[in-house]
Amino acid sequence: MSESIPRFNNIGSIRATLLAVLVSCILPVGTAHAQFPIWPKYRSWWSDHAPSRHKHQHKKSESASKARSNDVSKGPLHIIISIRDQRVSLYDDGALIARSSVSTGVQSHPTPLGVFSVISKERWHRSNIYSAAPMPYMQRITWSGIALHSGVLPGYPASHGCIRLTDSFAIRLWHLTKRGTRVIIARDDVRPLEISNPHLFTSKPKVASDSSESQAATVTGDSITTAATYAPLVSNAATQELTNLQVPGSARSGVITPQKVMPISVFVSRKLSKLFVRQGFTPLFDAPVNILNPQEPLGTHVFTAMKFPNEGAATRWTVVSMPEELPRGAAPQVPFTAKASAALDRIDIPQDAVERISELLTPGSSLIVSDHGISDETGNDTDFIVVTH
Repeated sequence: MSESIPRFNNIGSIRATLLAVLVSCILPVGTAHAQFPIWPKYRSWWSDHAPSRHKHQHKKSESASKARSNDVSKGPLHIIISIRDQRVSLYDDGALIARSSVSTGVQSHPTPLGVFSVISKERWHRSNIYSAAPMPYMQRITWSGIALHSGVLPGYPASHGCIRLTDSFAIRLWHLTKRGTRVIIARDDVRPLEISNPHLFTSKPKVASDSSESQAATVTGDSITTAATYAPLVSNAATQELTNLQVPGSARSGVITPQKVMPISVFVSRKLSKLFVRQGFTPLFDAPVNILNPQEPLGTHVFTAMKFPNEGAATRWTVVSMPEELPRGAAPQVPFTAKASAALDRIDIPQDAVERISELLTPGSSLIVSDHGISDETGNDTDFIVVTH
């Protein structure tokens, strides 16, 4: 009996030690997950991870890919990269759902600033510029070689212009996005903000007719140049799809709903005094615009139509404004939404163009306003690309 008491004491001591070790292991995990605001649906995987070392195991990644392929966005996505913070933020329908570290271009090969979109995706890509360097889960944003992909993150800019992501973040992002997902690269952190302005387009159904006016690439009015001036044209299949889309139960009224049509992009350039419209990377038409005090800058603003809450509801818009060059820590003199509204108030768009755009408007459609012209990066297989530096 006298020997059994020390034995139980030792067991109690061992249990206490194991419990202390277990608690010390659990607490840092909870702290790490609290670093960034995370949308509840994605809480199990959106976080800031350790730098990638290119140890890609295809079998493991493939199984993870299948598990993650069910991730679905709630509305339009915005991928926003802050060069100064070396950070990527992901917004779904205007709400922040994820943040992670990145590594952008070095000074001799800087990452361009501006407005881009995903134009192609490839799971196991290798660079055709830099000695076939691996670029897993690549999402291209320019045909000249800028892309988001998994890579080494040393904690500072280290790439040749691409945006390197952590392995797990790159995988999940690759499965969540699609061609056309908006990518905005700014020097400082920016975010989508709710905005209301009478000059923003409002979605409305289109009345069908037997004439060519019902075709996607045709707009009435002498002020508009139709898609006939572009190559390639909208395909006959796409045109037929547009004319056949009808609201359920509305065949007699001839009303067509735009909800199933691909989102459009509208670009207004102060430099060119012109408006351009694309749908699914295909040019539709352009039109001249009048800009009040054209010698004064408008700034660069990306307006996005959010998910429509219900049929006939007012269109909800957000805006991401590219910040002006300010000293670090200095606050902008005017709120971004006020600047964006002021820019809209100075733009006069022909009414026939407004009507046509309103008929084509869907969730995910965007309006880009900028002092710049169309970048040389913009091509037949891209959305509008606006380089701001």
